Amino acid sequence: MPSSTSIITAAVAIVASAGVAQGAAVEKRYTTVQNVQHTFYGYPDNSPPSAQIAYDCGRGYSAGGKGTYDDPRTFATAPGEFNKCEIIWDPYTEKYLIFEDTCDQCESDWNNGQYHIDIWTGSSSQSGGQAQINCEDQLTPDRGHTVVRNGNQNHNVNTGPLYSPSSGCHPENVFPNNN
Repeated sequence: MPSSTSIITAAVAIVASAGVAQGAAVEKRYTTVQNVQHTFYGYPDNSPPSAQIAYDCGRGYSAGGKGTYDDPRTFATAPGEFNKCEIIWDPYTEKYLIFEDTCDQCESDWNNGQYHIDIWTGSSSQSGGQAQINCEDQLTPDRGHTVVRNGNQNHNVNTGPLYSPSSGCHPENVFPNNN
């Protein structure tokens, strides 16, 4: 018959093992991807020029979203870089993003081992034209930023526009203001 000390030692080992397994499960769900190139796109430089997207993730084939978890903003990337319809948290824009579209430059970068996301600026009309493209260039940071995969739904969200034909470009709605 085992001694009470060996029973207690075994129980502590089981509890410790369960804690490690639980911690590993949490860690596996929440991951960060470092140095992700961020660019922006909209109606005038989508291919073809439109608000049309590649994947229907439950809200039709039109880009959009406010950036909340329940209404994430569309992002484009290379197939296989993220899971189709995957929602990520992007600290640079302080928005939740959903993979609903593809991006040629993202595919080229992914083939060279570089993560790249292209974020929908928000205007679903042709009226933005060159002003919208100029805004996208202004919003694009000069270095990569971290994104969070499989994170929680409790991040502070900035639902402010990135671009609007009526109010123009909003670099104040990216963090840390393009740096």
